Amino acid sequence: MTELQILDIMYQTFQTAVKLTMPFLLVSMVVGVIIAIFQAATQINEQTLTFVPKFLAILVVMGLLGSTLLGTLQDLFRNMLTIIVGS
Repeated sequence: MTELQILDIMYQTFQTAVKLTMPFLLVSMVVGVIIAIFQAATQINEQTLTFVPKFLAILVVMGLLGSTLLGTLQDLFRNMLTIIVGS
């Protein structure tokens, strides 16, 4: 393998990592902001009030996008094997 191929694999891996984590991070952030606004308005400071809705929202995202994310991982793995075997 050449250095260019290794750099290409690393770039694809980082790009895929961002694609896979972005839906979870965005949903968690939006739910967290909504809960923070609710807590500020009602002056309720309960730790589980932030954890449980975020957890449920992430489960929903995983249920909706799980097969797509798995397909993305499979594509990355196939590309990596193609690059490795081709050299």
